[in-house]
Amino acid sequence: MEWLKENGFGGVEIAWVYPMRGDSTVKHPKWLSEEWAASVNYAKRTADSLGLGCDFTYGTLWPFNAFDLPDKYGTRSFYQKESPEDRTLTWDHPRKARIINHLDKEAFAYYAKQMDAGLKDAYKGSKSGIFVDSWEVETRHLWTAGYGEKFKERFGYEIEPLMDKLYQPGYEDVYYDYMTLMSDYVLYDFYKPFTDHAHTQGAFSRSQCGGAPADLLTAFMLVDVPETEAILYEPNYGRIPASAAALAGKDVVTSETFTCLYGWRKWGGKGPHQDEEQVADMRLIADALFANGTNQIIWHGMPYNEKGKGKDDNHFYASVHVGPDAYFRDQLKDFNDYMTRVSQYMRKGKVYSDVALYLPLEDSWMGVEYPDSLQMPWVWGEYELRYVFAPDYLAGYQPLWVNAKVLSEATFVDGVLRYGDLSFSALAVDVEWLDIAALRQMVRLAKEGLPVVMAREPKQPGKNKSVEFVALYKELMALSNVSAQPAEILTQKPLLEGEDLPDFWCRQDGEELYIFVANPAAKKLKYPLRYGQAFEDQGSVRNVVVNTVAGSQSLQLKFRPNESLLLKVDKQGKVEVVDLNFTAKKIN
Repeated sequence: MEWLKENGFGGVEIAWVYPMRGDSTVKHPKWLSEEWAASVNYAKRTADSLGLGCDFTYGTLWPFNAFDLPDKYGTRSFYQKESPEDRTLTWDHPRKARIINHLDKEAFAYYAKQMDAGLKDAYKGSKSGIFVDSWEVETRHLWTAGYGEKFKERFGYEIEPLMDKLYQPGYEDVYYDYMTLMSDYVLYDFYKPFTDHAHTQGAFSRSQCGGAPADLLTAFMLVDVPETEAILYEPNYGRIPASAAALAGKDVVTSETFTCLYGWRKWGGKGPHQDEEQVADMRLIADALFANGTNQIIWHGMPYNEKGKGKDDNHFYASVHVGPDAYFRDQLKDFNDYMTRVSQYMRKGKVYSDVALYLPLEDSWMGVEYPDSLQMPWVWGEYELRYVFAPDYLAGYQPLWVNAKVLSEATFVDGVLRYGDLSFSALAVDVEWLDIAALRQMVRLAKEGLPVVMAREPKQPGKNKSVEFVALYKELMALSNVSAQPAEILTQKPLLEGEDLPDFWCRQDGEELYIFVANPAAKKLKYPLRYGQAFEDQGSVRNVVVNTVAGSQSLQLKFRPNESLLLKVDKQGKVEVVDLNFTAKKIN
């Protein structure tokens, strides 16, 4: 930790994965034992003494699990047959433990009691975050006691006879209803209890809600610090947790970053170009994240090694290797300082908002499975929302995702849509499917005066159709402030105008704006990166117009190879380029 402090890190997250290289013969403290707790407490006190933050993964490996979990609290499928996916590797390798039922808050409470017994003294001192990683629990046919009864009460038909057809073509409406109820279980029996419980311990919750079978925007709004991941999740996905944070009034959006940079390999081997990562490639990912709303980078990662030892002793298969023997050690502190500077600017004031963009959640639930070309060994369902982008006609705006919950709680006041501290000049809806509850809210707000782009005529998802849906759509489209043509509705100029605009993110601090404009080479990055991809950039120029309440100013943005720009716009509309003072060098 002293080394981390010297090299520009702001804190640590302690994660208990498996002992050295998965070698079960290596001596290590038994999970949650007094010896284990003593080491954890020492680490927390050391972090406090150094001025480092110290968070804790709230368990061993990724899904929450326990060795002695009662059967009633274990994860289950509709078919009630325990499968290998119901158990996971643990810190006490090769011993496996049963995954808890994430649809039962009593199961979480049982699990949390064990974890808190081990962490009780580590909670003392500075406030720590407790962390849950991406949802790595089997989602197909996921079930819990009472699910069938609640389903019939809500939708009026029995789901049990249809469970074997749930993922087949022709049953998309049934799957939509199944996911609608599933989402409520995930939100209010897992993510909300997780956050509420963190507060009872004097901690805060941090979560990658990615992969959860739920309304992801709401899930991210329920945790204290929403987190994305890159590049197993591509940077565009980060706009979902960033939107959630802005809507919920939360300042910090984190990202587990640099995971499997050039590709993934199973546990036991090294990934492509692992231990020879280029800082320039990592910067490309970091800048893409900043331009989609992230404002704190969490390195993945640093396997534990005793002082004086390194990757030849312990190495983690899925991460960039961080340590005194890192391939990029000569640039590490400068790179960390750079990311810290950008993060600090991207926390000033509040998130700038202009257009509310409806998240196509219904499209994802009605789509069921991704086509083969978009699936990966760990990705199959459209419910993950991995590949959603703002439509081209919103280029230059900074759209934030909204959902039915946000619309139901929003108001139209003084000519703008208001939600918390945010205000929006218009709502854009560009979806194939739309829940009737959301449509009702759109009609309400539009009748009050909200300009609405309804780019397509949506259909009603779910098995139970209503004649009211068609009537509501006609009522909506009859209003003069609603149109399928964006140009008729979006009367507010975009923040940036120009051809082939790069990705950007803007914060508003009083009357000043701070706009981070990522290098054009960072736009729409795909997993995995090509080795040295950042060095393919030869530099570029973009001619833009910056539009603010003070007026418009033309500007030529000159991007040097592998560098991004930060613009400061004062209350008179004058634009200044802030020197970020970092150039990544090629490591030969």
